[in-house]
Amino acid sequence: MGAGSWGTTVAKVIADGGNDVVLWSRRQDLADEINKTSRNGDYLPGVDLPKTLTATSDLQAALANATQVYIAIPSQSLRETLGQWKELIPKSATVISLMKGLEQSTGARMSEVIHQATNVPASQIAVLSGPNLALEIARRDPAAAVCACEDQDRAIEVAQVCSNQYFTVFTNQDLVGTELGGVLKNLIAVAIGIVSGLGYGQNTKASIMTRGLSEITNFAIEHGARRRTMFGLAGLGDLIATSESNLSRNFRAGEMLGKGYSKPEVLRRMEQTAEGLSSVEPVLEIAQRLGIDMPIVQQVSDVLNGVMKPTDFGRHLNLADEIEMEF
Repeated sequence: MGAGSWGTTVAKVIADGGNDVVLWSRRQDLADEINKTSRNGDYLPGVDLPKTLTATSDLQAALANATQVYIAIPSQSLRETLGQWKELIPKSATVISLMKGLEQSTGARMSEVIHQATNVPASQIAVLSGPNLALEIARRDPAAAVCACEDQDRAIEVAQVCSNQYFTVFTNQDLVGTELGGVLKNLIAVAIGIVSGLGYGQNTKASIMTRGLSEITNFAIEHGARRRTMFGLAGLGDLIATSESNLSRNFRAGEMLGKGYSKPEVLRRMEQTAEGLSSVEPVLEIAQRLGIDMPIVQQVSDVLNGVMKPTDFGRHLNLADEIEMEF
């Protein structure tokens, strides 16, 4: 559900594993292009899609008899969109979130929004996350991810469907850690993009990445995540992949901020949603309420809101705990 770069890539991964996949697009012209040419030129230029992947803009046709429903739409429109879908989702289907954001108005994780908006039992909701830059995987570069679900059997079923010769999915039951890892690393990727835009070198980037990992780990553990999850594929792995790649929307958004573009200018120039930009304020509000110190994320917010000049970013790392966190 969602024919952007990541939704199309996951559909391709599943189809390449020998499964029949229906990809829903809100645009009929894009669905027609996929069906006629086996290409999604807007989001995955130059990538051939399997013949077992078909597209439709018909919601009922897309969801009919589905055993697994993968959702890849912008996080801020999820609750409203699910209001149109909830009666069409098969009662026994596993619903898998591919999204990496928090709802701005509530601070809710995407799995929580899915549960609240559809009444799908929490045990039927899974999260797929990891170091997954869409275009690389669509080109069949070897990669891995994690599927987390309260119901281990469902997690295993998703992993089996999504694994193929070039993509391997592991499982765990730490849905909170797996989901928050995917959300929080985006904020650090924006931070590293900012200093990249300023022309700073690897020392600065490594310092921010390492201290950033400490910040997001503290935040996730406070919410019940397992520390080891934050040092696995969904945490550290995803952070590494998105922190210095031009394929990362969050890194590119940060880089533009570092070069002096304002937040409105960055949003206008971004062709796809950079979830990190919309997650900064919900994360900080929760952190302040719980007394969690997140100086790097605070600096990202200050740059976004014009409170701090990008040239001052990273000069206040001493605001973090002086004692290195023991991992």
